[in-house]
This record gives sequence, structure tokens and C-alpha cells, in this order.
Amino acid sequence: MTSTVTQSDPVIQTDIPARMDRLPWGRWHWKVVTALGVTWIIDGLEVTLVGAISGVLEERQTLHFSAAQIGLLGSAYLTGAVLGALLFGYLTDRLGRKKLFTVTLALYLVATFCTAFSWNLISFVVFRFFTGAGIGGEYSAINSAIDEMIPARVRGRVDLAVNGSFWVGAALGSLSTLILLNPRILPINLGWRAGFLIGAVLGLIIVFYRKHVPESPRWLITHGHQEEADAVVNEIEEHFAATDVPLKPVHETMALQPRNDVGFGLIARTMIRTYPGRSLLGLTLMVSQAFLYNSIFFSYALVLTRFYGVPLDRTGLYLLPFAVGNFFGPVLLGRLFDTVGRKPMIAATYSLSAVLLVLTGWLFAHGHLSAMSQTILWMVIFFFASAASSSAYLTVSEVFPLEMRGMAIALFYAVGTAVGGTAAPWVFGRLIESGQRFHVFHGYLFASSLLAVAVVVTLFFGVKAERASLESVADPLSKVAHSSAENEGVGDPGAE
Repeated sequence: MTSTVTQSDPVIQTDIPARMDRLPWGRWHWKVVTALGVTWIIDGLEVTLVGAISGVLEERQTLHFSAAQIGLLGSAYLTGAVLGALLFGYLTDRLGRKKLFTVTLALYLVATFCTAFSWNLISFVVFRFFTGAGIGGEYSAINSAIDEMIPARVRGRVDLAVNGSFWVGAALGSLSTLILLNPRILPINLGWRAGFLIGAVLGLIIVFYRKHVPESPRWLITHGHQEEADAVVNEIEEHFAATDVPLKPVHETMALQPRNDVGFGLIARTMIRTYPGRSLLGLTLMVSQAFLYNSIFFSYALVLTRFYGVPLDRTGLYLLPFAVGNFFGPVLLGRLFDTVGRKPMIAATYSLSAVLLVLTGWLFAHGHLSAMSQTILWMVIFFFASAASSSAYLTVSEVFPLEMRGMAIALFYAVGTAVGGTAAPWVFGRLIESGQRFHVFHGYLFASSLLAVAVVVTLFFGVKAERASLESVADPLSKVAHSSAENEGVGDPGAE
């Protein structure tokens, strides 16, 4: 989709996308990835801690919640995540990546800090809602910023590794429960509170570190801030000049007509009329991975205790190999998404996840597994499923125009969370409650069928985005059409 130039419309000729993509990987990129991506580690730590303390919160010495009230806490978090993603996703496209990834992290940290001082159900629900709103907003602002500042040739592996780092936090959270929830070390009503405080303090350090991350030059140029965008890129290039790393000359340019009128109507038309196949692709990838993850992650403790007799206070240890598989999948397979390609790797990881889930479910249903072998198989499944899940976020963040990238991420995240995130825990909770292994197996078959649908849609509508600039994957809404650019004397917009 391109703009039509009129005599009064300002047209900017820019080489900023090409300059950003030609940069060699360096310390500056590590700084950006660390400052922005570390939120996922903190989120993983906190989410794991919340799951682990559910039993503690039922104790009379704590807040003495019922099982239904604990379930309400999860619903509040998910509701906040969905609404936060939509609100902050829209604002990050309007106001900029930097403003929003500062605001969303601040909201997340304040709400997490306040959660440590919850005194009753209402206060806990409110704080969890705003915690979810903060992390929902982070998904949009952070993925947008990282995609726009990372060179095209490594965008896939970096995105997958950042999203996979959630499981580093999950592993740390699992280990921390051995101390925080041990009544011989901390009183039962203080340990869980300390966990939230630690997470907030760790995140506070990141707030100051993020101050040194600039606004996305791509966002700046599409919103008419040409001088500021050039200044940011010049400063970035100076980092490489100081290390004597030669930069290749840039010849590609693009003509843009900055616009600030990207409303919900234009976003809807772009998704439905211009990119219907990509919209269907993003929807199926996000819903299927959300259902798979939430079905297993939120029920693994119930499976271990109900069917294998694992003591409740030991279930956290079984999360460690699960987290290991989830982390190393995106890290080790990520490079292939940039070399072999997006489409074949997305189809392969979703297919392997589906096949392995069916096999594991069949072995579970027939009683051929122990708690350890069940966990090992989960680890293998999610080695591939974690890469698949991360590729879903990568897909929705790179296949739509820059001016609506934050909102696109938010919409698909919200739908995926609302459909897969809310339905899966309830469905599998009911299946496990029946005590029948074959009932649980049927749930695994359904999750596998969703993954299979995602594979078919990928084969038809997958986008060849590997090593390609974001502007060549999806024209910016502000891009000037070739013929119009020539008529106005601004030259070739330089589509790659």
C-alpha cells in the first residue's frame, strides 16, 4: 500500500532502512537486545513464581484464597494483558517505541512491586490486572523496536532468542521457590512477597539502562522526524567507526510521505483487503501456539500430582528441564530461520511439535510413561514448540507495514491470548479433573490439530521474509508509489 503524492504533501527521500540493515553486528546491538529483551526474563521469573505460590496463598497464614479466587488472579492478569496490548500497541505506533517501552516497563514494575503488599483479594486482582497490562504493552513496544533496529540478515535468530529468554526467567523462578517458599528459611507469609519485590528491584535497573536506547529511526522517518532519525543513525554508525569496522556504502533510497492518520479503519482495511492471507497466517499461528502452551504450562503440575503422585512441593523441579528445552529451542534453531527460511522452518517446527505431542499423548494414555519420562518428552516437544511459538511473534511483527506494526502485534497477541490463553487451562483442567488419561489424550489431539492447521496455512500463506528488509516485506503505508515519485522529481523509492 502506497501514498499518493499531492503538491502540498512533503516527500522525504531516505536511506535510513538500508543504513540500519547494512550495520555489522556489534556491541551496540547487544546493548539494545539486553536492555529491551531482559523484560522477558523477569516476566518468566514472576509468572513461574505466581504459579508456584498458588498453593501457598490458600494457607490460613497467608491470604487464605480459595481455588476459584486463585483462578480469578490468572484471569485478571490475562485480561490486563489483552487490554494492555491493544492500548499500548496503538500508542506505540502513534507516539513512538521508546516512549511506550519506558511507560509499559514502569507500569509493570510498579504493579509487581505493589503485588508484594497485597492485603486482600481485590488488591491482588487489581495489581495483577495492571501487571498484565504492562507486559501486554511490552510485547508490542519491544518486538517493534527490536525488529526495526536489528539488521535484516539476523532478525529471525535475534527475535527468537529474545522471546525464548522468558524461559531463563522461568528456570530461575523455579529454583527461587526452593528458598522463597521454604518455611524453614522464610515465614510462609513473607517468602512469596519477597519474590515479587526481587523481581521489581531487578527490573528497576533495566529502566535506567533503557534510557540509553534511542527511538527507532524507522519510526522517526515515517512520522516526518527526518533530522532526528538521521542524528540517531549517525550516532549508531559512530559506534562502529570507533571500532574501525568498515561500513558498506549505501545506494538504496526510499521516498516516503509521512502520515499520522493511521486509525483503526486503515489498519482494518490493510489487514483484510491488502494482506488477508497474512492476517489468517498470524491468527492461526498465534492461536495454535497459545492453546498449546497454556494447555501444558498451566496443567503440568496437575498432571504430575494427579497421575504420577509427585508431591506438590516438588513439581517446581520438573519445570527445570521443561524450561531448558524451551530456551535452547529458539537459540539453537533461530539461525535456520534466517538461512533455511521462515516458511520451511515455521512449518517444520509446528509439524514436529504436533507429531511429538500426539506420540507423547498416546504413551501417556496407555500408561507407558513415568514422571521423569513424561517431563523429558515435554522437554523435547517444547524444544521445537518454543521456536515455533517465537516464530509466530516474529511473523506478526514483520509482515505488516511499519506504521501499524505495534497494533498488529497487539491484535494477534490479544486474540491468541483471549482464545488460546483462556480456553486451554479451563479445558485441560476439566479433562485432568476427570481422572481419565484418554480424556487428557483427546485434549492433546485437539492441540495437535490446531498446530496442523497452522502448518497448512503456513504452506499457503507463509512469507519469505528471511534476510529481507522490513520495507521489502511490507511497503510502509507512507511509501510513495514509483510513478508518483518520478512525477514529483524525487526519484526511485528504491524497493529492494
